[in-house]
Amino acid sequence: MKIAHIALFVRELEQARDFFIEYFGGRANEGYHNPKTGFRSYFIRFDDGAQIELMQKPALSDGTQSGSCYGYAHMAFSVGSRAAVDELTERLRAAGYAVISGPRTTGDGYYESCIAAFEGNLIEITE
Repeated sequence: MKIAHIALFVRELEQARDFFIEYFGGRANEGYHNPKTGFRSYFIRFDDGAQIELMQKPALSDGTQSGSCYGYAHMAFSVGSRAAVDELTERLRAAGYAVISGPRTTGDGYYESCIAAFEGNLIEITE
């Protein structure tokens, strides 16, 4: 298993994108925008394959970790296949962890689920 990406909600999306490009040699995708929800994101890829997802959406707070505040949003782990996403999601559900979403295919084409892990931290499980 490997970490697929780390995601952060930010106030200034393009400024954050440019920071990782300029100072850490990251390469950004063209970005994603969901006009229905106002959600916008960029994936920044680094030479070793690591990625950061920078995200922005309306009405975020500076409150506690909830998936809708600035800062850490979730960690994503790639498990290799849709079947593995389904299997691990069900194992975690059976162990008493809340499944927040999925498994599902997202608007930008990812197959994933999201669970609330220890201390409410969100963990995304992807192909």
